[in-house]
Amino acid sequence: MEKCISSFVVADYSKCIGCRACEVACFASHNKNNNIGFTVGTVEVPLIPRLYLVKDKHLCMPIQCRHCEDAPCLNSCINGAIKKENNIMFIDENLCVGCKTCLLACPIGAIDLQPQYQEGKKVEQINLEDEKKIAYKCDLCKDSEKIACINACPNKALKLIDPIDDKKRKNKKAAISLLMAKN
Repeated sequence: MEKCISSFVVADYSKCIGCRACEVACFASHNKNNNIGFTVGTVEVPLIPRLYLVKDKHLCMPIQCRHCEDAPCLNSCINGAIKKENNIMFIDENLCVGCKTCLLACPIGAIDLQPQYQEGKKVEQINLEDEKKIAYKCDLCKDSEKIACINACPNKALKLIDPIDDKKRKNKKAAISLLMAKN
């Protein structure tokens, strides 16, 4: 039986140290087919992850798409570029025109625009103003076996939440605590 509620990645801000390993892993996972080097000094395009590290003096944690059930981004996309398959929301880069409607619709700010680079361009040849921009966001590494950001986090601050399993766990915990209080 297929799940009826989408899973998503959440961060435990008390464990996040702001190392940005999740951002690098996300970038690498989504660019492995673009002939980009992955050692210091060999990445030839700007490092743009599909999650955003929010960091200030009181807080540090990545923010990423929650794969909403009634997704405002999906509902607002005029070109049908945002799709939901197997409970994963993703953007079809070939259909996105960069209209920014999804950016405005997303309640948590998980969508941004990125330049769509022409193959073979080096960093020094890229003029961000001239590049076509398309929407991008977390797609739960839909083309990979593992979710890159979760695997890369040294403090295990990120985890995949399955809302149905999470509810069952909370219900069980509540029932046990009620039994303990009764005794």
